[in-house]
Amino acid sequence: MSLIFERVLTDGIAAISYLIGDDEEGTAAVIDPRPDVEIYVELARKNGVSITHIFETHIHADLVSGSRELAARTQTAKIYASGEGGAEYGFAVEPVKDGDEFKFGPLVLTARHSPGHTPEHVCYVAAEEEHTDFPWGVFTGDSLFVNSAGRPDLLGRDADKLASQLYDTLWEFYGKLDDSVIIHPSHGSGSPCGADIGDRLESTIGFEKRFNPYYQRKERQTFVDYALSTPPPEPTYYKRMKKVNAAGPEVLGRLPIIPALPPKTFKEFVDGKSAQLVDTRTMLAFGGGHIDGALNIAASPILSIWAGWLLDPQMPILLVLESDADVEKVAQLFVRTGYTKFAGYLVGGMKAWQNAGYPLRELLQMTIHELQNARNGLQVLDVRGPAEWKNGRIPGAKHIFLPHLQKRSGELDRERPVLVYCATGYRASLAASLLQQEGFADVRNLPGSFHAWKAAKFPVEK
Repeated sequence: MSLIFERVLTDGIAAISYLIGDDEEGTAAVIDPRPDVEIYVELARKNGVSITHIFETHIHADLVSGSRELAARTQTAKIYASGEGGAEYGFAVEPVKDGDEFKFGPLVLTARHSPGHTPEHVCYVAAEEEHTDFPWGVFTGDSLFVNSAGRPDLLGRDADKLASQLYDTLWEFYGKLDDSVIIHPSHGSGSPCGADIGDRLESTIGFEKRFNPYYQRKERQTFVDYALSTPPPEPTYYKRMKKVNAAGPEVLGRLPIIPALPPKTFKEFVDGKSAQLVDTRTMLAFGGGHIDGALNIAASPILSIWAGWLLDPQMPILLVLESDADVEKVAQLFVRTGYTKFAGYLVGGMKAWQNAGYPLRELLQMTIHELQNARNGLQVLDVRGPAEWKNGRIPGAKHIFLPHLQKRSGELDRERPVLVYCATGYRASLAASLLQQEGFADVRNLPGSFHAWKAAKFPVEK
């Protein structure tokens, strides 16, 4: 007999889910699954176990829950969701109460109500059946992270009350566990669900009590003030995800089918303006030539978040791909934040488009050295997050956070060239393509952006 433990890290949205169970009994649970659930089915098959339980720590805001999809795929697993904190669901769940126990061979998972991030939040304490008073781990969901804790402000109400509950969860529950207990959170570094989440994927209670900044605020009001002042900007799609996950996400059964469209048909869709045009190629490929009106959201894992920030989930999406073979990978990234409607993708990519004689638009790429030597007349625009901006920027730059750019583009002079930068150029290219959509004639991107600027030891303003 051996414990089955598999961690699944979903890059981009920095979500972490788990398969845990017992190979002798042949049963396992999945905790906080993502919507593209085939990975759990494959891991269960590899480990020779059946997924019988699907646990949700809370109603998620950052991604589409995969619970209903996984339950439909397995045909045997039940969904267990918190019955605490007044939680209501629009689909069948087994309600979980504080103290409920679930056994997988000698492994015992005990649900504990741990509000603060949300009112209904529960965590799962892991112990051996013979030593339940001495747990070895805890699946903390979004309540306690490495170097951080779950933000209490996502409901749009009762933030003070939730922050106070978070204080009790961290100090009165987690803080009283043995220092050796390992924490297994549902998010890693880069997730907007917490402030400055650490790089490691696990930690211990003792380490967090010593170094986590939330545990350095021992007074309740100091803790509450800190919890409410530190979260990063809330992505616009979070409230939509909350509603989707409470009502019950649609069961797709597979990834969405994205029709393959020849250039002529694709152009008709573009001209009809009935779909959102997204170019998922790299910034340099996009800069060399793209279809006018396209948004450059490159096909890296972070696409899930930026699609959520900037696209309408009810409007079909037209895709330009680096390669036709990328279509399923790209669909997977869109599905994670609830995008399932596609008008089609351009068969043969931009090569087919240009060979058909259709027009191209360029996005000029400037180097950091060109920027350093030719600043006159340029509007330098920083589209990074507020914390990044405060920690250092290119001298003379103007700051507009990327998700606010569409509404604030009027603050820029359309008669002067705009040079956009971010950390590496990914967001800058997206922002530059958005400004082109807004009618700016001379927009430029800075590949390498602030990382390259600092590497060249050019001056930094704070």
